[in-house]
Amino acid sequence: MKLEIISPEGIVYQGETERVSFPGLGGSFDVLPHHAPLITALRKGVIRFDEGGITKEQPVESGFVKIKNDKLSVCIEQL
Repeated sequence: MKLEIISPEGIVYQGETERVSFPGLGGSFDVLPHHAPLITALRKGVIRFDEGGITKEQPVESGFVKIKNDKLSVCIEQL
C-alpha cells in the first residue's frame, strides 16, 4: 500500500507499507492491503506502520485518514 502522512509543516512520510495501525476516535484499527474505502478522524496517539519488516511510529495529536485503492492519505497535527 502507498502511505503518505502530511502535516502543516510538510510531508512527514511517503512510502510503501504492508500494514498500518491508527488511533481512531472509536479505538485503534489496523489497515491491510485491499481495505474497503474509508474516511475517518484520528485522535491523539501513535500511527504505527510496517516498512520492510521494521515497525515505525509517528505520534499524532489529531487528524484524518482517507483510504482508497490501497492508497492511504493521512493529514495530521503532530505532537
